[in-house]
Amino acid sequence: RRLCGASQVGEPGEEAAPRCWGCRSDVGADSVFFCSRCHSVLPPRPGASLFQLLGCNESFSVNLQKLQQAYLALQRQLHPDNFSQKSQRELDLSQQQSALVNKAYNTLLKPLPRGVYLLERHGLSLEDTTEDMDPEFLMEIMEINEDLEDADSLQEIEDISRCNLEKLQELTQEVMQAFDAGNFLLARLLLTKMNYFTNIDEKVKEKRLQY
Repeated sequence: RRLCGASQVGEPGEEAAPRCWGCRSDVGADSVFFCSRCHSVLPPRPGASLFQLLGCNESFSVNLQKLQQAYLALQRQLHPDNFSQKSQRELDLSQQQSALVNKAYNTLLKPLPRGVYLLERHGLSLEDTTEDMDPEFLMEIMEINEDLEDADSLQEIEDISRCNLEKLQELTQEVMQAFDAGNFLLARLLLTKMNYFTNIDEKVKEKRLQY
């Protein structure tokens, strides 16, 4: 059942479906977590994307409500209590699949890790973009960090936080447009900028604790 997207294409280079370890029947491409015949928990499928695990289209645009619904439904199905009377192997597999679902949810929930993962799916990494950054942008980041360090009131911190969150919202929209246009190099540059502002957001949270 697709809870996070309308349609889904097969993964490039996806291996032939394996056999179920429980009943030895062929496992269909749509059987990611459970055998459709005997309902045994399946081993994590090699090559399955995190989007596929949560039934999402592979896109930067994600319906967060449906993402959460898919996550909670899978965690209920894979909860260890459901397998207390099963074999140790099936219990172990349920824990492996549950951990993978957690990873998928935490990666896809927020724009930055979702975008970085989507970039990786296209063979790109943020690590290669630092040298391409505009010196004026780097100066802006340095000044914001200095302002935050010098802030001596909660109001100053909140002002910096508000401006920073506005920047993140703008970048999120720009990243979405870049991915939609298939411009992955631009998406990488924008995600690198988003990473800088996300780091500032973390520093803001730490600074708030002083007041």
